[in-house]
Amino acid sequence: QVVLVESGGGLVQPGGSLRLSCAASGSIAFISDMDMGWFRQPPGKQRELVALSTSAGDIRYSESVKGRFSISRDNAKNTVTLQLNSLKPEDTAVYYCAASTRVGLPTTRGAYQYWGQGTQVTVSS
Repeated sequence: QVVLVESGGGLVQPGGSLRLSCAASGSIAFISDMDMGWFRQPPGKQRELVALSTSAGDIRYSESVKGRFSISRDNAKNTVTLQLNSLKPEDTAVYYCAASTRVGLPTTRGAYQYWGQGTQVTVSS
């Protein structure tokens, strides 16, 4: 069982930054063995992948956040972080951390077995 808990969301002005963290716990919750993803779901829209970090070291970003967001992991602390820079109003969403132990690059929502409860990010002046 894997439990994921996100933190770090909030209200920020356009151009600002936030740092989201995801802490993993549970009986099989070593992120070093898992692929980790960050998704977001804007109001009234579908959940989308914004960044992923595989256990093998592969990192991918969606085109909409490339160059502005950065994903990193600390295997010793069992946490994964998403740094959000140059935020725009369209980045407003609930952000979710997710974990996958399945084979293959997890680029879709269905590839992830474990989810956090989400943290709200609001970008507004």
